[in-house]
Amino acid sequence: MTISLGDISLYAAALLVLFLTPGPVWLALLARTLSGGFAAALPLALGVVVGDFLWPMAAIYGLAWIVSVYADILIALRWVAAVLFSVMGIQLIRHADQAIQADGRLTRPGFWPGFSAGLAAILGNPKAILFYLGLLPGFFDLGAITPVDITLIIMVSMAVPFIGNLVFAVGIDRLRLLIQSPAALRRANQVAGALLIIVGLVIGAPAITGSLST
Repeated sequence: MTISLGDISLYAAALLVLFLTPGPVWLALLARTLSGGFAAALPLALGVVVGDFLWPMAAIYGLAWIVSVYADILIALRWVAAVLFSVMGIQLIRHADQAIQADGRLTRPGFWPGFSAGLAAILGNPKAILFYLGLLPGFFDLGAITPVDITLIIMVSMAVPFIGNLVFAVGIDRLRLLIQSPAALRRANQVAGALLIIVGLVIGAPAITGSLST
């Protein structure tokens, strides 16, 4: 192992700062927890973990070069994520008066709806792209790291945001339990739907800007 405890601690601290900066993942997690509780948020957090595995792998093994050659890959991912979250938000607002469990299209039982939402959020998250592909090489000498170093970097990259997302979801879930009246339920669903639409707009904005500039 070539990296020191200080190096990995500094990297973990930077990841914590990244997590504490609100972005698409925060908004998606907040919206899904409000609509379906912690059980709905956990698959989303697991989907984010996969992205937090893929991005440092991309930085370490040179996907930054591939993306620079095939820039349409990122644009396509942004469009898919933007449409996904916007549609989910519109559907939730349309059913704002229904019980939280009733709108099965957003909170239906099953792992994949939440997992795919989390994966889409992290893959289209501009700050994650900037951090992993742009800033991670500044923390470590990628030309000298060993397989053990790479494993440690990836584990920290996955663990810090995942633990933060779980703590965040538990807190929102406790707040959700206080929502009992129909009026409060309606407001919560409207807020959750609006947050999902904002996620779609935040993710899709760079793709829209790029399309207009060309």
